[in-house]
Amino acid sequence: MKKNIAVIEGGFSSEAEISYKSSETVRENLDKEKYNIWQVRIENGGWNLVQGDALSPINKDNFSATVNGEVIRFDAAFIIIHGTPGEDGKLQGYFDMLHIPYTTCDQFTSALTFNKFYCNRVLISLGFNCAKSVFLTKKDAINTKEVFAQVGLPCFVKPADGGSSFGASKVDTEDQLPAAIKLALEHGSSAIIEEYLKGTEVTNGVFSLGGKTTVLPITEVVTTNEFFDYKAKYKGESQEITPARLDDEMTKKIQNLTQRAYEALKLKGVCRIDYIIKDGTPYLVEINTVPGQSKQSIIPQQAACVGISLPQLYNAMVEECFN
Repeated sequence: MKKNIAVIEGGFSSEAEISYKSSETVRENLDKEKYNIWQVRIENGGWNLVQGDALSPINKDNFSATVNGEVIRFDAAFIIIHGTPGEDGKLQGYFDMLHIPYTTCDQFTSALTFNKFYCNRVLISLGFNCAKSVFLTKKDAINTKEVFAQVGLPCFVKPADGGSSFGASKVDTEDQLPAAIKLALEHGSSAIIEEYLKGTEVTNGVFSLGGKTTVLPITEVVTTNEFFDYKAKYKGESQEITPARLDDEMTKKIQNLTQRAYEALKLKGVCRIDYIIKDGTPYLVEINTVPGQSKQSIIPQQAACVGISLPQLYNAMVEECFN
């Protein structure tokens, strides 16, 4: 009998529009001979199983749906929500209580990595290089002199619990800081102000199957924009070079860092880790535990570079749920 796989898309943040594209890629590439693939959309308006224009409400008590009088129960969840509640641990905790396996990191690791500031504090304690940063919530007063004494100018301001560069901006002058913080807090519950690291931006995918960690090729990101912002990521305003133009020593160094971070933080499924190489030193910038899977996304590019097809990757992720 085929297993019912819920591909869960949407979410409550600005990243929902990216999630819909990622979900489409996943659903196109999962093995329909082996699984029943169900599109499940979680959004502020409700949780629904989607079949074309037809919506069937999800029963949150047991994560099921009724279609034409038949109750559909799901054997596993392929979580492809970027941002809350799919990347911050909320859905993971929910599925843990229902004993439904899923394709991402567990609740604790998802919550930790979703908050860039706290995750970086842990990474620093483990010996990784990260940018100097200041953490702010909506209740905190802003002392610009103290902020700049710690991170300097220019600096970056972004949501501590957001992604896809929504709400991120570069600050070049002191008077730009309040507006940048306001923007970041419109897209997250807290903000992180980081020192500006001028260097080569690269990103590295990684996944684990059957207890074996596989590090994908590194992608170099080149953009004429101020930084790798939303337009650079999704509107074609960047050049993504895979494999990155790095020498063998730097390539091995970053891939070793990626594997060490993946295993030390007990990551699961496909993740992507971003770095900036400054003066020959890689600084770990961010860990993405539900990276984009749309046609414009980096993970599909990296997998293709080493001959891993998307059906191979996604089907293996589902099978990992049952091991």
